[in-house]
Amino acid sequence: MDTEKQAKIIEPVIYDLGSAGRKVSTLLPECDVPETELPSELLRDDLDLPEVSELDVVRHFVKLSQLNYAIDKGFYPLGSCTMKYNPKIDEDTARLPGFAMLHPMQDPDSTQGALALMYTLQGWLAEIAGFSACSLQPAAGAQGELAGILMIRAYHVDRGDTARTRILVPNSAHGTNPATSSMAGFTVVELPSNDDGDVDLEALRREADESVAGMMITVPSTLGVFDKNIQEIIKIVHDCGGLMYMDGANMNALLGVIKPGELGFDVMHYNLHKTFSTPHGGGGPGAGPVAVNDRLKDFLPGPVVTIVEEPNELEAAPLYGWTMPSKSIGRLKAFHGNFGMHVRAYTYIRMHGDEGINAISRHAVLNANYIRVRLADTYKVPYNRMCGHEVVVEGHFEDAPGIHALDISKRLMDYGIHPPTNYFPLIVPEALLIEPTESESKETLDYFIEVMKTIAAEAKENPDLLHSAPHVTPVSRVDEVLAAKQLVLCCRPVTVG
Repeated sequence: MDTEKQAKIIEPVIYDLGSAGRKVSTLLPECDVPETELPSELLRDDLDLPEVSELDVVRHFVKLSQLNYAIDKGFYPLGSCTMKYNPKIDEDTARLPGFAMLHPMQDPDSTQGALALMYTLQGWLAEIAGFSACSLQPAAGAQGELAGILMIRAYHVDRGDTARTRILVPNSAHGTNPATSSMAGFTVVELPSNDDGDVDLEALRREADESVAGMMITVPSTLGVFDKNIQEIIKIVHDCGGLMYMDGANMNALLGVIKPGELGFDVMHYNLHKTFSTPHGGGGPGAGPVAVNDRLKDFLPGPVVTIVEEPNELEAAPLYGWTMPSKSIGRLKAFHGNFGMHVRAYTYIRMHGDEGINAISRHAVLNANYIRVRLADTYKVPYNRMCGHEVVVEGHFEDAPGIHALDISKRLMDYGIHPPTNYFPLIVPEALLIEPTESESKETLDYFIEVMKTIAAEAKENPDLLHSAPHVTPVSRVDEVLAAKQLVLCCRPVTVG
């Protein structure tokens, strides 16, 4: 068969394979709940599904699964998202029957193992960040942010200081920070960055007055740099009576190296799924615990796990239970946070230990700076200085004016690499935010660097190659805005024309 004819043959999809009488041999277990009549209005005489064999069903879903891109398939340099490798032992422990089969409404007496794990994890997270207390309640980073800002508001209200209505947010912060502040009822004041990517101190001093409730800042910032003046920033905000919130989404750059609480921060959230194991692409699972200093610990969302009875001569272990902090902002989530992520994070920290935790950040920072230096002669690096765990480059060229960051990202897919974050941070034109994490080998980084340089050459020699990319995916260039607005939710392929 010649290549041209072969290319025109389309492999039949599962809907074309159906034939009357074929069926999947499925043995269902006996029903273990009382049977009841189904609502007649929901019943139908037939269902338009193909009659196929078990083999066809297996092949259909395996092929679908292989269309997904994941960290287990290739490099995933999604800046700000920390798509690091998830060790399989973390999944094994999260699936242990004693954890996975628990029900959140069980009595504490029957869940002491889970409570002991959560109590230990709370202590570890507080210690790693240099704080005195921690709550595992928030289910995601954004909810952790909201918890932190609500605690800042509650702190001021509790002291009768109700005139503090503003939150300062640098323009290099995560995009959720201003949204969080607005949701909590504050007015957001944006602070500019200077030429080095740090917060403009003069602008900060002009805004720092008795109306400031606090400041939210991402460390390192989304520009990939650690603010050289961070201690001066904290002092300015504290001197005007405000509190300091650190967005801990980039904590992967600081583990075992810097403790935000010891720098002077009052509260921060973790993204457990980013820093301590499970990548969060695809919508979850997530977890956003908040850690605080002494002045805010009574305001933590609850309940939190505490020791309700110390061990005695007959009991070798303490008795754990639930306690609501005395001035708590309340419950943020049904039950007690995303427990599966607590198990994964506990396992991850336990496996690495003190030295391993420190090595995570050292290698994450090393990998990002290796990419920065190697790409600086090909791509513009707007803040070409020692970076944290990620680096931002500009995805455009003076001698290839028609090429944009999106074209480069689409072309990366042809080389088997997931695109980095596009057009963020917003203050960098045609931004490509690249985060290699500590998981990747030098060989992987070298491949990525060579691909980026190859694409830069292609952009100047054959720009149409980038404009039409990707070429190897089942679906090529799509109108992503239209796709988001006009969802196709049916599982059967749609025939056009």
